Amino acid sequence: MVYLSQQEVLILGIETSCDETSAAIVRDGRDILSNVIHSQISIHQPFGGVVPEVASRKHIENIPWVVDQAFTDAGLTYEDIHAVAVTNRPGLIGALLVGLSYAKGFAYALKLPLIGVNHLQGHIYANILEHGDIPFPAVCLVVSGGHTSLLLMENQSQYQLLGGTLDDAAGEAFDKVARFLGLGYPGGPAIEKAARTGEAGHVRLPRVFLDRPDYNFSFSGLKTAAMNMWIKLQRQGDKRVDNMAAEFQLALVEVLVEKTLRAARAYEVSSILLAGGVAANSLLRSLMENRAEDEGKKVYYPPIELCTDNAAMIAGRAYEDFCQGIYAGLDLNAQAHLPSI
Repeated sequence: MVYLSQQEVLILGIETSCDETSAAIVRDGRDILSNVIHSQISIHQPFGGVVPEVASRKHIENIPWVVDQAFTDAGLTYEDIHAVAVTNRPGLIGALLVGLSYAKGFAYALKLPLIGVNHLQGHIYANILEHGDIPFPAVCLVVSGGHTSLLLMENQSQYQLLGGTLDDAAGEAFDKVARFLGLGYPGGPAIEKAARTGEAGHVRLPRVFLDRPDYNFSFSGLKTAAMNMWIKLQRQGDKRVDNMAAEFQLALVEVLVEKTLRAARAYEVSSILLAGGVAANSLLRSLMENRAEDEGKKVYYPPIELCTDNAAMIAGRAYEDFCQGIYAGLDLNAQAHLPSI
């Protein structure tokens, strides 16, 4: 057994909300000792998206060895852990239940506290893992496959929802348009790759909701406009899918950036956080940074490996609950959807 000082707390995190099976061990909510991520992308690519039943079955196959690998990578044994943290909301219900059931059994067998973690709050906490103490208050843009939200953060655990998507999330729009354009799955990286050789502006897509004073988003109309435009271009003999990808990406990103900066101005904050899988998009990062710098604001985002679904962010987010003695019972259930973040 590894010797621990009284100040050291080691938490095992488990993440199975979608198609990544991940386990990690984080010390004191900051130090990542291991972070094992097994992706199912190659399995779901032929279908153009995640098949929930397939994802659940693969989680069952993968989770034992993924957890064991996390302990091996960290050089620890089961007895070294002080708590088990697991994503229990939101996500694919079958996938969530696999991780939750495993975490319950693990915690029960070793008589450890169990901590349920909101997946989206985990994404936000990835910034703390990377940057440490961030100046608050801050505005945070959460952009992932199923969620697009804009938050006002008083500190790292207190949020006020300013706005969110009224239909398709940014990640969903990327996936659906990429599939329609024949670029493959996952859509975000596929469109970003195609856009590198293209040029936005050859066609013009709408910047939806920029004329509204609120902080809500809508990407369903942009998605439909992109699909209709692509059909029209093909009929005209224009097959430059890279130009189409570049314009779609820019149209979506400009809305995200402008709405976020409006909120930062309105609430007079100097810190802007990006979180979620779409936060890995290089155009979103660069455009947000350039615009924010012009206004004297600082942008924070996690490294690529902490933008996608991972267990380190779950174990890190659980540390505060552990310190406050906020534990879950073995009756903790999974929730596919949340009324708010």
